[in-house]
Amino acid sequence: MSVTAGIILILVNIIAWGFFHFFISYLCFKIPISFFLESNRFFKIKKWEQSGEIWQKLLLVKKWKGFLIDGSSIAKKSYNKSHLHGKRKNDLMVFAAETKRAELTHFLLILPAPLFFLWNPVWAGWIMIIYALIANLPFIIVQRYNRGRIEVILNKL
Repeated sequence: MSVTAGIILILVNIIAWGFFHFFISYLCFKIPISFFLESNRFFKIKKWEQSGEIWQKLLLVKKWKGFLIDGSSIAKKSYNKSHLHGKRKNDLMVFAAETKRAELTHFLLILPAPLFFLWNPVWAGWIMIIYALIANLPFIIVQRYNRGRIEVILNKL
């Protein structure tokens, strides 16, 4: 592969990821909050997650979660999850719902990764898979950690 072809391939990958990030984020932003306020097995914090605390025990989430970019810094009309917006039950329910929206968004952002095998060499396709996991799993883990903790508080209210 020539240097020019390599540069073009890198640009195509950057543009493709940009498209997927924007399009999937936009679609998830358009889902009504009512969808996320309902119980859904996909978002349920599992017993083994210990109300989210397993993520702190295994991965020390509290030490690095503050370094992740909140989507509201990019999409100004989106919900800022970097802090609580109140301590009332409704505030906590909305926060928990928005963690579900973020989790769904980041999960869906992983799914296009195999498409990159269509125009990349196999080794580059695997790099795209690794990129998708590294770029999204930390956000998914933080959402599950935060929601698990919020659900404990909500259950007490």
